Amino acid sequence: MGIFNKSSSEEAAPKGVNDHVHEKTAPREDVEVGEIKEENKYAYDDSRKLGITGAVFLILNKMIGTGIFSTPSSIFAATGSVGVSLMLWVIGGFLTFCGLSVWLEFGLAIPRSGGEKNYLEHVYRHPKYLATCVLASQMILLGFSSGNSLAFGRYILYASGNEVKDSYKARGVGVACVTFAVVLHAVLPKWGIRLFNVLGVFKVAVLVFIVFSGFAALAGRRLVPDPHNFDNAFAIESGEGYGGGGAYAYSNALLNVIYSYKGWENANYVLSEIRDPRRTLTIAAPLAVGGVTVLYVLANVAYFAAIPKSELATSEVIVAGLFFKNVFGDSAGARTLPAFVALSNLGNVLAVSFAHARLNQELGKEGLLPLSRLWGSNKPFNSPAAALFLHWIVTIIVLLAPPPGPAYNFIVNLYTYPGAWINTFVAAGLIYLQYQKSEPWEPGWRTWLPVTVIFMLCNAFLAIVPFIPPADGDFWAEGYPYYVFPVVGVGVLLLGAVYWALWTKFWPAVKGHKVVAERIVDEQGVEVIRYRKVKTHVA
Repeated sequence: MGIFNKSSSEEAAPKGVNDHVHEKTAPREDVEVGEIKEENKYAYDDSRKLGITGAVFLILNKMIGTGIFSTPSSIFAATGSVGVSLMLWVIGGFLTFCGLSVWLEFGLAIPRSGGEKNYLEHVYRHPKYLATCVLASQMILLGFSSGNSLAFGRYILYASGNEVKDSYKARGVGVACVTFAVVLHAVLPKWGIRLFNVLGVFKVAVLVFIVFSGFAALAGRRLVPDPHNFDNAFAIESGEGYGGGGAYAYSNALLNVIYSYKGWENANYVLSEIRDPRRTLTIAAPLAVGGVTVLYVLANVAYFAAIPKSELATSEVIVAGLFFKNVFGDSAGARTLPAFVALSNLGNVLAVSFAHARLNQELGKEGLLPLSRLWGSNKPFNSPAAALFLHWIVTIIVLLAPPPGPAYNFIVNLYTYPGAWINTFVAAGLIYLQYQKSEPWEPGWRTWLPVTVIFMLCNAFLAIVPFIPPADGDFWAEGYPYYVFPVVGVGVLLLGAVYWALWTKFWPAVKGHKVVAERIVDEQGVEVIRYRKVKTHVA
């Protein structure tokens, strides 16, 4: 039995699931229903919806972004071993397939935009909306495009012959990158989809070019001496900038690998805008993830074929740029190659902003946010312009706030870490649904239990181990205390619980009313959200 297993009831969603999805909020017995404050309609013609090709490129564009062109340096620096580094990339691909199987089962059972928001709501129903508020805190405050925007700026400067290190000049270029992406998706949504489809083809071509250039480097076609990185490849060494970090370093390395694979879940965030989601998702997602896994492993082989260990460990974001330099030299022609990597980063920013804005919009549709009607609106361009603006604000803050220095690794860890907690609870929820007897669970896809358990335990490991001090005792190795990103990540999740208490208990008691969102899908498939002002009875 493999990772992916279709069940016999492929076309039927579990009984009760769609009811739970479409009629999200009903007034309780202790409330009085008031007037309708506003009504928003959401309808998309087929020309706006994604087919198999669009879904593949939506996933590819988020997966192939900064990570594979930048994180191999930090992964090798943490492990000090060529063989172990390559094994971590293989393990990352396997864990991605495990997670994909879990998300496919949920996505085919609940075919609606929002991703894990819907899955957590379906499993953790009490206290009502607590899980949703925790996820909302993570997705809004930490669901940014800062890492790829920063890498875009640094690769553009590198290609133009300017500075390589992190600086506010690079961040300024990054601001322009994310601003362009958000404005395009808001004003010309069809063109936003077309552009990330084109860039999806382009970035796959860049990766294939790196892979074949690596084969040439292995055959001796390079402008530097043979680095001999594959001699005794699994030896664990310490040198300039690499090795000796212990369990903490390995967990960081695996977080960076997972960051590079992030995006496999991207289509689940926009299922309402995908044609025939059952067929499309089961074909597009495994195809995209399988292709990316092979390219990632081979690209790392290419880097090790041309870059000496000490240079690789200290190259930070510009790994691909250093690879091009060692293989093709420092000519003007060779310097244009990093500009292609920058375009790949732009494609990732387009894909992330497209998907995360839809999740922000879903939270607004539920009435979960302050100014929910604004964030849930499709006005004025029949696109989630306000939700895109919210994504832009958070991205700009995270991009500009850290001081110049090793900001990229911090941003990567901060972006990835809270997801380990969320993934753990989603996987645990799926195990519960498969074995509970209180309601039927017969989705169109069945995940093998060991696969779900492996995914859950690996994410639990990634959630806990970053609190363990580095083995070498260097608590400030990256320019900040080792515990900063796990503490901030957990703090953001706990902030969601605090917000839940304020939103569901404190504010309604003080104001004497709350705004309730009612979701209806009519016979034509048009989604209607009605916001009602509801009085609360205070005993």
